[in-house]
Amino acid sequence: MDAQGRVAAVVAGLALIGCQTASQLARAGAGADVLELRRVYQLPPAEWPAPEVDDGVAFVELGRVEPLPDSDDPRRAAQVELGKALFFDARLSGPGQMACASCHEAELGWGDGRSTSFGHGFQPLARNAPSILNVAFGASFFWDGRAATLEDQALAVFESEDEMHASVEHVVATVKSSRGYRARFEAAFGVGEPTIDGVLTAIAAFERTVVSDGSSAFDQFLAGDVDALGDAAVRGLHLFRTKARCVNCHHGPLLTDGGFHDLGLSYYGRKLEDLGRYRVTGDPADVGRFKTPTLRNVARTAPYMHNGLFQLEGVINMYSAGMATLRRRPDQVGDPLFPTKSPLLKELDLDAAEKEDLLAFLESLSERRRRVRPPELPPLGDA
Repeated sequence: MDAQGRVAAVVAGLALIGCQTASQLARAGAGADVLELRRVYQLPPAEWPAPEVDDGVAFVELGRVEPLPDSDDPRRAAQVELGKALFFDARLSGPGQMACASCHEAELGWGDGRSTSFGHGFQPLARNAPSILNVAFGASFFWDGRAATLEDQALAVFESEDEMHASVEHVVATVKSSRGYRARFEAAFGVGEPTIDGVLTAIAAFERTVVSDGSSAFDQFLAGDVDALGDAAVRGLHLFRTKARCVNCHHGPLLTDGGFHDLGLSYYGRKLEDLGRYRVTGDPADVGRFKTPTLRNVARTAPYMHNGLFQLEGVINMYSAGMATLRRRPDQVGDPLFPTKSPLLKELDLDAAEKEDLLAFLESLSERRRRVRPPELPPLGDA
């Protein structure tokens, strides 16, 4: 008898002895089924059950994040050390009150725990601060993908009127004024004269060290520790790859396709309107599309979505319902910019037990907490 047959037999037998509710029967069946799921998912990933992905999805199987190869640049360690100092130095911002670390805190999963971050003048920004975990592997940055490199991303934040409210001239002058920074530039680049390119290269070098460390329960499970995942998380793993359809966008070791999708959350024509990727490309097809975030450490990076309006349980409920579907008002008939929700989203009708299992799997992606102490910053104005 195959696994499906065994589950059916268990359910039928329990029905005969008086189990009264569908949820009781489902959970009893799942108890038998999880043994088979454990057996299957202890096989190499290439032998796991086929994922439920739509045509055209360039699916990559889930896996562990491999460490980056060691750099052959003998000055790389000095660049990382310099970049860490710059990452934590609020004096680089226009008002001297905001650093990269203001929105990307290690103990908060390298986000900031807010719905949307505070910017210049303590004014709320429009979007949630994404985690910088594993940005070393990224191909674009920001929710709308407007930066092609980490260096471009850092420069955009420095120059943003709403964020660090600085200028290239201010950043360079600030660093040049410090004897300590000049010495660090000498060690990092062989030149003691700070430049904006050096600042950006160093910050990016530090950010590229923020890589998954393999400490999550899921990574331990993949490494052969069969008890690292509880029964609920094993069932959730299977749901994630099959019925829940998560792997259509969240696949590969990074648990993201790196692409852009419309989840129906653009608030088009309403107070919180955000047109997403369209503001970068000008392509009407990109209205309401936002970058797929990584799910690694996801339980530590609440709240969620580009606008930070949701908690994890709420996100699962929304996906189960197929996400929001915008309806055209009479004045929007024929509007060429009216957003179209991704066809990858479908009603899933997950029951309460399935949602709990899916949540258990997502929680298994949490890595050990990191506590990164701010470095001692060199004095300014003593060069």
